[in-house]
Amino acid sequence: MHHDDFKFEPVRGLPEELPAGEHILWQGSPHAGRLAREAWGLRWVVAYFAFLIVWRIGASAADFPIGQALLHAVPLTVLAIFAAGVLYLLAYVQARSTVYTLTNKRVAMRIGAALTMTLNLPYVCIKNAHLDTKPDGTGTLAMELLGDTRLSFMMTWPHVRPWKIARCQPALRCIPDAQKVAGIFAEAAETRISEPQVSRQPSGSGDAVAAE
Repeated sequence: MHHDDFKFEPVRGLPEELPAGEHILWQGSPHAGRLAREAWGLRWVVAYFAFLIVWRIGASAADFPIGQALLHAVPLTVLAIFAAGVLYLLAYVQARSTVYTLTNKRVAMRIGAALTMTLNLPYVCIKNAHLDTKPDGTGTLAMELLGDTRLSFMMTWPHVRPWKIARCQPALRCIPDAQKVAGIFAEAAETRISEPQVSRQPSGSGDAVAAE
C-alpha cells in the first residue's frame, strides 16, 4: 500500500501554498546512487574492503590451498556487502525525503529524513552559485550566501558544498541533468534580482513610495 509521508504538505516540497505571483519552475531530488558515492563515501568503503579481501586471500594462500584461501575471505565479503547496502540505504532514504524547488523568487529545500525542515533562500540573498558536474550529467549546485546569512553545516549536511564548513554553502546535491537546472536557476535569479524592490517610507506629508 502506498503511503505518502508528506501528504500534509499543501504543495509538494513546500510547507505552505505559494504566494500570489510566485510559481514553481523546477523540482527534483538527489540521485541516490550518486549521493551514496559522494556524500557517504561508498566507493572508498568498497575499495577498503576490496583491499582487505585481497590481502586476506594472499595471506591465506601462503599456508592453504587457493580454494580454502578464498573461503577465508567470505566473512569479509559478506561484511563488505552489508556495509555497502547500509550506506546505499541511508542515501536512498535521504534522497527520497528531499525535494529541491526552484521558483521565480527563491530556492526551497525540504531536507531531513528523521527531522524534516525547509530552507527558503530568496535569490536576493544568494551571492554566487557554483556548479560541479559529473560525466553522467548529475551535479551539485552550491550557493554562496550574502552577508551574515549563516547556516549550520551539521544541520544541513549532506545538502551542502563539501568542506565549506565555516561559511556553509547550501547545495542542490547530486541532481540529475544538473546543467539544465543551473540554467533555470541562473535565469530565475537574474530576473528576480533585476526587479525593482519597492518599499514605503514615512514622510512629513504622508507615505512616499521609494523604488530601490
